[in-house]
Amino acid sequence: MTVQEPRSARFDGDGNEELFVLQQTLYESRNPTRRWLHRSRRAWLVEAIERFGARARRAIEIGPGSGVYLPTLASVAEEVVGADVEDAYLRQLRGIEDDHGNVRLVHDDITRSSFPDDHFDLVLCSEVIEHIRDSRRALVEMHRVLRPGGVLILSTPQRFSPLEICSKVAFLPGVIDIVRRIYKEPVLETGHVNLMTRRALRAQLGDACFAIRETYAAGAYLPVIAELFGDRALRLERALDLRLRGSRFEWLLWTQFVVATAR
Repeated sequence: MTVQEPRSARFDGDGNEELFVLQQTLYESRNPTRRWLHRSRRAWLVEAIERFGARARRAIEIGPGSGVYLPTLASVAEEVVGADVEDAYLRQLRGIEDDHGNVRLVHDDITRSSFPDDHFDLVLCSEVIEHIRDSRRALVEMHRVLRPGGVLILSTPQRFSPLEICSKVAFLPGVIDIVRRIYKEPVLETGHVNLMTRRALRAQLGDACFAIRETYAAGAYLPVIAELFGDRALRLERALDLRLRGSRFEWLLWTQFVVATAR
């Protein structure tokens, strides 16, 4: 099971976070499917940041996780904020803040943000909205802190994708032990409390006064086959990914991406 990085991380006595171990593993996983799903998502988002952030004066990432996108944001925007409601996540990113003089890490809750109106040119929200129960309020706040014409880049899992459904099965009693033996890597619960279909996400973006500029979906996953057949499974999944994208079965792909403009 190629389980997504969670927001409900645990900390040991030294302040080390299992989330960071997991996130590093995802991009370097021994399992070809797991590695491809996360690397391809990262590649799309980096390219989108470079395209839409080139003229940004101020940019913010909501929930920066392990900080994989902060250096890219720092390379295109004059000022970058990494904001999270959990201080423990931010502490893990102090090295990135030290290495990039235009990056600032702050405690902030996007459902009631402390930033002023029209403050940012770019908002990045990757794999976060599914962890926020009141996503409508979060999107309204993202719109509020964006200047008119500012850009939101957002990614989130699709509600009925096979990977999300199988992720729930993976944590049934007894099943998770088998999954962990197969992967021999960290596998933690996703913490997803607000998975949305494409239609639901578009409706919430519209209600928050965003105009959608681009959409994209990616991430074919074949349960069991992905775990047992390595590179052969990945070749099948890549081909399926291309076939499903843009079709009426696009909802089977794991991740949906949206680029939207604040009206």
